[in-house]
Amino acid sequence: MQKLNLKHVLIAGGAAGLISGLVKLGWENVLPPRTAARNKVNPPQKLLQQLGVPAKLTQASYHYSGESLPWVSYLVHFGFSVSFATAYAALLDKKVKVLTLGKGVPFGIAVWVAFHLVIMPAMKTVPSVHDQPWEEHLSESLGHAIWMWTNHEIASEVLRQFKTD
Repeated sequence: MQKLNLKHVLIAGGAAGLISGLVKLGWENVLPPRTAARNKVNPPQKLLQQLGVPAKLTQASYHYSGESLPWVSYLVHFGFSVSFATAYAALLDKKVKVLTLGKGVPFGIAVWVAFHLVIMPAMKTVPSVHDQPWEEHLSESLGHAIWMWTNHEIASEVLRQFKTD
């Protein structure tokens, strides 16, 4: 079995996670997963508050082009994206085919199920599965599939470039 090249995996995962994080944000602008009322305290903000981070920090924002944007939420969003993209890049580098089949789409769906249907409802970060609207399930399931497909495409290409150098 080939040895994991940590430097290559970190670069591939970092690049993929940043790009896929932007893709997921764009997806959520097209199909918002939550109502405006539920998004006043979005899941990253609520999770941080559950962990004891004061609302003054979790609700911190910056202003651009007349919009107020939640920078703390973006840190969590991109941190999650880069972390999972890096783990996925390691699976690609080690050629773990069972977890990388379908160009990452099944992996993305599994992440959605684990976090949005099991972990976050159990922690009371989001409502229970049956109390989440179908629009949220649609947006999040498809969004996670596209997010992980993006991770697959970017990480695969970056890793391929390292192997041809």
